[in-house]
Amino acid sequence: MAGVTKRDLVVELSNRTGLTQSQAFDLFQHALDLITEELAQGNEVTLRRFGTFEVRVTKAKVGRNPNKPGTEMKIPPRAVVRFKPGKEMKAQVADVLPKLLNGESES
Repeated sequence: MAGVTKRDLVVELSNRTGLTQSQAFDLFQHALDLITEELAQGNEVTLRRFGTFEVRVTKAKVGRNPNKPGTEMKIPPRAVVRFKPGKEMKAQVADVLPKLLNGESES
């Protein structure tokens, strides 16, 4: 299954909107920057029909190095971004399962 890059998305956005690729890139990058800024402030970002990004704090825990089983190390709490897909996205992604099981590729 092929991956999609930011460049691929910018080109498609440009084709669909009539914006130049430079304008589409700026718009796309600004949107990503705004989402990142809101998350950095601890805010939840909800994009209808897509999903919700939220910041969660993981608890501190004790980890072990598999190469040195006797040693323990403290892993501090940290903030991580969690994504919860929206209903529409879940439905569309669920449709890909039969295609993946049958070996079909999306191109």
